[in-house]
Amino acid sequence: MKPKTIIEKTNLHPRNQHRLGYNFKTLIAVCPELKQFVAPNKFNPEDASDTIDFSNPMAVKALNKALLITDYGIQNWDIPENYLCPPVPGRVDYIHYIADLLASNSNGLIPQGENVQVLDIGIGANCIYPILGNTVYGWSFVGTEIDEKAIQNCKKIIESNPKLIDGISLQLQTESRFIFKNIITAEDHFSVTICNPPFHNSQLDATKASIRKVNNLENTRTTKPVLNFGGQNAELWCEGGELGFITQMIFESAKYPMQCLWFTTLVSKKENLASLYKTLNKVNVAEIKTIGMAQGQKISRILAWTYQTEAQQKIWKF
Repeated sequence: MKPKTIIEKTNLHPRNQHRLGYNFKTLIAVCPELKQFVAPNKFNPEDASDTIDFSNPMAVKALNKALLITDYGIQNWDIPENYLCPPVPGRVDYIHYIADLLASNSNGLIPQGENVQVLDIGIGANCIYPILGNTVYGWSFVGTEIDEKAIQNCKKIIESNPKLIDGISLQLQTESRFIFKNIITAEDHFSVTICNPPFHNSQLDATKASIRKVNNLENTRTTKPVLNFGGQNAELWCEGGELGFITQMIFESAKYPMQCLWFTTLVSKKENLASLYKTLNKVNVAEIKTIGMAQGQKISRILAWTYQTEAQQKIWKF
């Protein structure tokens, strides 16, 4: 089977409200701690507009807090030190493309509301995908995680923002070698699963990637690792890296063909797609889609697959 591929994008999704950049005056008004990090762009003399140093983890965290308050009505959000601090514009892009995917099974209309059940594999300590999906489209989320501390922080975020309480539930994955086992039951009917998998094979690989990221952002040649978005072991690397994790996800998904309309995951490394397509064909999926997306210089894509035929997809109830 040949996957349906959408040409990779070079900018944010058309519905992404962050396409035009940031109004720092407004953001600082709701999150004063951001002010100390905002300055004219020193890395591009031709662009005199204000920005932040995206290699500074404190600056990134403050920006995200301000965006969540201003654009999503989330008044209380924080993450423990050294946990992944997600860039909100990129994360909401995934949500918007998932909305388009579900619209393809709903006469072109984006299904909204609590009947759209989403399973977030690896919610992290930030709870970001459920926050965005619930506030933008009203979807219901189950967030899974192998890290108890991360789960507890998500619980704190949800309880501190009453609007999230009915829309997000949490589940600890007690067996770290599994992804869907212990999570999906025979009674579950998820519209879609989402995942931002650990990309690296080891801590060394993650450190090297961090150094490259800082060098690109600052146009320098540093050898000091700075994980500007933080990240614990389970968030950044696993045995087999991205390819191993997603391959395991595909094989496990075959055990739950009718419990979910679409299984999806981010794929950072384009060279992994050929192997993943082969694995998908081994488990006899009915359809494969690859959706291109980009945030700034970073090009990524969403890999989506379903075991349900076109006729079965048409009768799925959101």
